[in-house]
Amino acid sequence: MNRDDHRKQQKINVLIIDDHPLFRDGLQQALGYEEDIHVIGCAENGEEALQMTRQLDPDVLLLDINLPVINGLQVTRQLKTERNHVAIILITAYHDEEQVLHAMRTGAAAYVSKDVMPDELVQIIRDVSGGLNVVNGERMDAEQLDEWIQSSVEALSGPYIIDADDHFIPLSHREMEILQYVTDGLSNKEIAVKLRISQQTVKNHMTSILKKLNVEDRTQAAVNAIRRGWVRLKSPSDHS
Repeated sequence: MNRDDHRKQQKINVLIIDDHPLFRDGLQQALGYEEDIHVIGCAENGEEALQMTRQLDPDVLLLDINLPVINGLQVTRQLKTERNHVAIILITAYHDEEQVLHAMRTGAAAYVSKDVMPDELVQIIRDVSGGLNVVNGERMDAEQLDEWIQSSVEALSGPYIIDADDHFIPLSHREMEILQYVTDGLSNKEIAVKLRISQQTVKNHMTSILKKLNVEDRTQAAVNAIRRGWVRLKSPSDHS
């Protein structure tokens, strides 16, 4: 059996999650030309991503980071906590080495920019469905990825940070919640009331957030999160 015949028999089931209809439809159309790739569904927010992944059991999840309800990093973390075998390709409009590191430590199999060429994305889908990881265009197995993560942590932490492994660790669901409230301008007391936890617990979470993001204060943390699409600024109508 040649390679093309094998691909016709072994289709890669893909689920697309993005809240921009044009981008989502464009992805679906581009992948529709590939005989070995089958788009089994689309969704527009993180909650739907979790539900549909559990129901449809895709091989590959194309997941935007900047999603309403639950962001892409949170979805990735949750699915990997559940030991879900889906290979997750995180897609983003924002790209820097720290963002890539957060994504891969969360459990993503690949991280790509939204301006990725269709042919390259198709190849990445094939690579991750076969068990590889793709970082900055480089294909890696699990051991190579672990080495890349460790070297990246050391490089980004710098020589003056003693506990390098404490930085660039994925934020928990609760920490993401708190970061969203910080971005909305709420105080620790107001956050505590919203989440029905103590102010001291909020402070403890904030300390953890600042350490993981390697920033000095809550303003820097909020700016960091907005820039990377982890949280969204609310419109005036959201507050009404």
